[in-house]
Amino acid sequence: MTASAFAAEPRDFDIRHYATRLDLDIAAGQLRGETLVRFDATGPLHQLVLDSGELVVDSVTHDDKPLGFQQVDGKLAIRLATTMTAGQQSSVRVHYHGKPRFGLEFAAERSEVYTIFSTSQWMPSVDAPDERATLQLALRLPRNLHATAVGDEMPSRLLDDGRVERRWQLRKPVPAFVYGFAAAPYRHARQGRLQFYSKDRSEAELRQVFAATDDMLDFFAARAGLAYEGDYRQALVANTIGQEMAGLSVMSEAYGKSVLGDPTQTGLIAHEAAHQWWGVRVTCAGWEHFWLNEGFANFMTAAWLQHAQGEAAYQAMVQGWEQRVLALREKGTDRPLVYPDWNKPSADDRAVVYKKGAYVLHRLRMELGEEAFWRGLREYTQANDGKSVVTADFQKAMEQAAGRSLQAFFDAWVYGVGGELG
Repeated sequence: MTASAFAAEPRDFDIRHYATRLDLDIAAGQLRGETLVRFDATGPLHQLVLDSGELVVDSVTHDDKPLGFQQVDGKLAIRLATTMTAGQQSSVRVHYHGKPRFGLEFAAERSEVYTIFSTSQWMPSVDAPDERATLQLALRLPRNLHATAVGDEMPSRLLDDGRVERRWQLRKPVPAFVYGFAAAPYRHARQGRLQFYSKDRSEAELRQVFAATDDMLDFFAARAGLAYEGDYRQALVANTIGQEMAGLSVMSEAYGKSVLGDPTQTGLIAHEAAHQWWGVRVTCAGWEHFWLNEGFANFMTAAWLQHAQGEAAYQAMVQGWEQRVLALREKGTDRPLVYPDWNKPSADDRAVVYKKGAYVLHRLRMELGEEAFWRGLREYTQANDGKSVVTADFQKAMEQAAGRSLQAFFDAWVYGVGGELG
């Protein structure tokens, strides 16, 4: 995944719940929406500030009474009717429309629509990874489309115009950047806790593409010390580099086809599955600690390949990471893993977070040995389930597992660029 959001700014409120309904016009590439936002004040609060991307807000109300608002630079500032005090609860309802250029992808030729991060491009929300909330989602779509989304599927209802409103409820609070959905005239296959979707592939082909998913979930659950909860859904869509959502991931149809041709090319499937623990359940508190999501998912992909395909598959990934770090250093673009300014990241910045982040976890594994490393990773994940974390939280857990300070290692490899390759 990519991230362009700024690190979270201090907020005087806590979002508890979103309820979003979208009317989606796939042919026109546009949406009309309504989002109810329930929130608590954590201090004196006179305005609620949400991310709203390029959406056009038509009105904001509280108890059917209009509220004043202003949209500037992708932010929606809503003036509350009265100043709230800490502990008070309230809600606002936002009506909006838009024709997203990104964040929500329309593939009209496939009658398909799906999300690609940037949740604020299709519903006003707080995009920061440390803000967790539950979600009710309703999509109004033609009857012939099959849809999947985050959360538990709820009964749908037939609309007067012949369309169907399909609904989901996400009961555990998660960051808004892992909300999402996909809809098209999909073929749909179910296999135990797994569900697969594709317009181009048959049910048998879908089962073949995702044949290893169940084993991946079991492997990551064992390493995390946390069982996977609920169904896991995977969809092949028109075009994406891959995206994790809460209980859902999307990959491109082209990638699905490549796995049919070479069943060993399952790294992306594993990467997105790993995010269900490291990214969704344990999330970086700000984008400057993004390696705690992406470096972990990359490393856990390699660990699963080691388990499923052998030591050579793991070492090939390690060598690739090491070569990329070497190239960064030769170019002068190596950076500490903790970024002070994760804003409009370059390809080299992403390489630091994804590939160097994974490589540093490999080096830490070599430093601590198998027992201490995996115990520390497990205890870190268990202790922070449902929380947003910073790098110091991970360091503390690994030091407890090691029984000694790891400051020198973290200074060289995480907070600095002094780690010696080879």
